[in-house]
Amino acid sequence: MALFGRKNTTVGLDIGSGLIKVAVVDHSKSAPELVRVAIMPLLADAIVDGEIMDPGIVADAIISCLAAAGVTTKSVVTAVGGRDVIIKKILIDRVKEEQARELMRWEAEQHVPFDMESVELDFQILDPTGTEEQMSVLLVAAKRELIEAKVRLLTEAGLGAGVVDVDAFALHNAFELNHPDAMSGIVALVNIGNEVTNINIVENGVPILTRDLPAGTRRFREALQSERGLGSGEAANLVQGTERSEHLDAILAPRAEELAVGIERAAAFLASSSRSGSQVTAVYLCGGGSRTPGLLDQLATRLRLPVVSANPLANLVVRDGAFESLVTDDVAPLLMLPIGLALRQSA
Repeated sequence: MALFGRKNTTVGLDIGSGLIKVAVVDHSKSAPELVRVAIMPLLADAIVDGEIMDPGIVADAIISCLAAAGVTTKSVVTAVGGRDVIIKKILIDRVKEEQARELMRWEAEQHVPFDMESVELDFQILDPTGTEEQMSVLLVAAKRELIEAKVRLLTEAGLGAGVVDVDAFALHNAFELNHPDAMSGIVALVNIGNEVTNINIVENGVPILTRDLPAGTRRFREALQSERGLGSGEAANLVQGTERSEHLDAILAPRAEELAVGIERAAAFLASSSRSGSQVTAVYLCGGGSRTPGLLDQLATRLRLPVVSANPLANLVVRDGAFESLVTDDVAPLLMLPIGLALRQSA
């Protein structure tokens, strides 16, 4: 069924290490509308530590997921992230955007630990109408090989990239739409995935710092098996379930500590590099790991901060039938990134 080949729709494709997720957003009306969601499991070890071990398996899963969503367009919006992407807020002398573009490569050499010949650069002036002598600029650098690898994977699946975004910005797109109350002050948006947890610090609505931790729901499941003697199926059911348990509480404590330390270190780095010295005032969780029973409470207790679930559907118009056989409450935490991608309109 050819549903989504029209230019007024955007297909967001999130290629995770455990799941392929597709969100389709219609931009033809006054407000964006989510019209279809599809989720496809990925075979274990097809992607390990962010590296695609078997492109054919991943490409097949992408094709199946798009077919499940009724997508026929060959253009998608996807993203890159991880340690090969640098996001940094810097101060430079106030100049016009054309001059800033000329200066940015030199500025990047001072702030980005990559060979400048191997990266793609972009930037955004955060206070273009300011009158101070210096202006704030958000600098983004991504290794070219990272982008090229993602494009090759899409090509293997018969697709093209309308936009290659950055994970942190895509997450922020959906977060801003659905949680406008979090766009003032400093908050942390924490996306807990299968293998990696992304920590994104947002200051007055601008994502200014991102950190990745090598911890996610796979580690939760493995700990339940190795430390509590559970089978793989039982471990998965506990992590994905709705009830707290003695087994889960026991293994979550050290994992919550690891996440809390990561959030605190990111916040401390920001405070030390910011003239205001402001502190994180709240933490928002998304991603599959945010559903893990008891994790939110353990983080809130450890951080002594409000910790709440971020909902990518809170303010988004959702068309009837968008989720088909999926249970909305179960899958909503998984959708912050693909919805954020689909909120982008490619040229």
